[in-house]
Amino acid sequence: MKDSFGRTIDYVRLSVTDRCDLRCTYCMPETGMCFLKKAEVLSFSEILFLIESLAEHGVRKVKITGGEPLTRKDTVPIIKALKAIKGIEKVTLTTNGVQLARYAQELKAAGLDGVNISIDTLEPKEFRQITRVGALPQVLSGLNAALAVGLPNIKVNTVARGELSAEAICRIAELAQEDALHVRFIELMPIGLGSGCSGKSQEEIMAILTERYGALTAFEQRLGNGPANYYSLPDFKGKIGFISALGHCFCAECDRIRITADGSLKTCLHMDDGCELKAALQTGNKSLLMKQILSAIQQKPEKHHFLEKQGDKRFMSQIGG
Repeated sequence: MKDSFGRTIDYVRLSVTDRCDLRCTYCMPETGMCFLKKAEVLSFSEILFLIESLAEHGVRKVKITGGEPLTRKDTVPIIKALKAIKGIEKVTLTTNGVQLARYAQELKAAGLDGVNISIDTLEPKEFRQITRVGALPQVLSGLNAALAVGLPNIKVNTVARGELSAEAICRIAELAQEDALHVRFIELMPIGLGSGCSGKSQEEIMAILTERYGALTAFEQRLGNGPANYYSLPDFKGKIGFISALGHCFCAECDRIRITADGSLKTCLHMDDGCELKAALQTGNKSLLMKQILSAIQQKPEKHHFLEKQGDKRFMSQIGG
């Protein structure tokens, strides 16, 4: 599949739930969330039908997101089933890590190709403040379980909040010094509650790391599905990555679409354009479904407009970032 700018679309980020067991300050309000009803969320069979249809048109990579995907009871079976679809080469998962220790071995057995774990601080008190309900030891147990069972391509995602001190940045980066995992600093995007928060730039973080550990050397190979730029540091087992949608716009290479938990297709994280797929999925008509999807892809914007206008007003957990 190609969009109107000639970009090949071979990657889908699929949200399997809008629910989460944390309430991170930049993502969800503490109270008052209205979650989807069970009947509104894509079912197991609808998900398989959707990904089979997309695979027949060139999609090769699937990222399972949420909300928190491991709050959905059949997420592991979904991953196993997606891995069996002809044409699908990689199935990966983004998680907050809260339930990862419980599911790490099952995810390994299901054939998961990679896992991204969100850890915004290694300070337990601050972690509680950011997540409102979370306990850092539980997440670190999930990370250790992922390492212990040998899950491949482990990445730690840290939102580059303005409050991150130089010491906090270095402590998180050192996770990649001690183990063969990659740490990525993600630029805070002005979506939902994130629009009212301050962030640190890639350059600020690189300067801090350079002062502490020496020069970062660009790593030219691609690690995973996404747009991160990776760097090597002396004596580090893993890499340091940056995902900077604002400071280093990567829209020209965008290869993805997003599907929300209720079956809404988004062609850009920022925009609220797209189409609703639930009705077409329920018909079981691949031709109808793909007609909708291909038409929406032709409307995919050339670039995001974070700095120019308000886009999707939903919280990130509802979009499936």
